[in-house]
Amino acid sequence: MERIPLGEADDADLLARHVAGESDAFGEIVRRHRDRLWAVALRTLGDREEAADAVQDALVSAFRAAHTFRGQSAVTTWLHRITVNACLDRARRAASRRTAPVAEEESFESLLEPHESAAAPAERDELHRELIAALATLPAEQRAALVLVDMQGYPVAEAAAVLDVPEGTVKSRCARGRARLLPLLTHLRAGGVGRAGPGGGRNRAEGTSVPPAGTEQGGGDHR
Repeated sequence: MERIPLGEADDADLLARHVAGESDAFGEIVRRHRDRLWAVALRTLGDREEAADAVQDALVSAFRAAHTFRGQSAVTTWLHRITVNACLDRARRAASRRTAPVAEEESFESLLEPHESAAAPAERDELHRELIAALATLPAEQRAALVLVDMQGYPVAEAAAVLDVPEGTVKSRCARGRARLLPLLTHLRAGGVGRAGPGGGRNRAEGTSVPPAGTEQGGGDHR
């Protein structure tokens, strides 16, 4: 039977062909998914070098562990799980070495509304510094959940599969992370940088309204 060209094969077939020894199959998987893996890593870690290293670690792990894939989830979910775990490992190690990530402005550009991005440079720089400082205060697990759900737009069920935790845990981590960021976001909006009104704005990157402080969605996790 004629073999499907790499560019037309689905992810599971590519992974199987990689395991069988086809040299270019894994490269096609990387080509398809590296941009989203990079976005998740960069937003989770807030540092370009750390994100690049995390993605590299994840892809090496996936390359070596491809034979363990059993098709119980989509290949993209499997890849994201490996990438998020690589990011969390790096975030935990970094926590003992520094108090905040070193990030370039573009790392959190997607957190800003369009009119905020066009603000005066000094005002925009100050906003970036405050956002970076706020995100750095979140535990790595909360940050990863917020990146997947609020920034990457994953459904809670899919984020739970990526993080390998119950859906209630993802909801709880997101709620706790949003609640911890709410005072800063309210402060920035009240100061005229964004939309006014505590808890009433919708962040372009988040795609969800920030709930009132103390509100929990779901349960099962207290980190």
